[in-house]
Amino acid sequence: MGMENSLYNIRYLDELSEKATIIHNVHPFAKVLTTITYLIIVVSFGKYEISRLIPLILYPMILMILADIKIILIIKRLLVVLPFVICIGIFNPLLDHTSILIIGNINISGGWISFISILIKCVLTVAASLILIATTGINKIALSLILLKVPKLFVVEFLLTYRYITVLIEEVGRITRAYSVRSHMKKGIRFKDCGCLVGQLLIKTVDRAEHIYTSMCCRGFERDYDIGNNLKMKSNDYIYIAIWIMYFIIIRCVNIPKLLSLIIIGVN
Repeated sequence: MGMENSLYNIRYLDELSEKATIIHNVHPFAKVLTTITYLIIVVSFGKYEISRLIPLILYPMILMILADIKIILIIKRLLVVLPFVICIGIFNPLLDHTSILIIGNINISGGWISFISILIKCVLTVAASLILIATTGINKIALSLILLKVPKLFVVEFLLTYRYITVLIEEVGRITRAYSVRSHMKKGIRFKDCGCLVGQLLIKTVDRAEHIYTSMCCRGFERDYDIGNNLKMKSNDYIYIAIWIMYFIIIRCVNIPKLLSLIIIGVN
């Protein structure tokens, strides 16, 4: 069931891109450009600037509302990535003991602040990327990358890799099912069998890839990929780009949380 769920999750994002909402109707180039700008702005903040990341939550939240994407859909996929990020950032509290914040009698070190910052950045960047796929589709994203002057060879490799993931997951599913049947339906895979199964997976995937490439060549594939038509940009698309990029620049140049706190203190 795990492999089937993985396949369903990958295909479901592409299916969501066929909806007809305000965000889905925005030109793919506009969405890709704003998302790339958003990712750059998110990672540009320092490791201790947690408060300045808060206004950036508005971007994925507004897109999810306007695109009619359920937040639980994004959360489920974030939970897959978070363990890897936690493994990377969990050592920060052990290495950075600089006192940054004191709340009552609790002294919070810079390591914990930077660890939380890594988690927030991960959530924001992964959520924005998932929303982009769910509202645009992988083919239109590839078309937008070409419009951004990304070399077509890289775009084709990106598309083929994305498509081949499903093939790889199918092979993993077949191997695990065969193993469970031959091991009398025991749960899990024994450690001593992992090397053998990984070797079989490598051989099967290479063989499958060769068959796929041969069939592509028989159908006229010449290292080029028909990504689709170049859709024309409308005035609404330019407005979409301008509004979001201006918002990102303001957040990067102005400390919004600090400014709001000063205004509230001044009013009181």
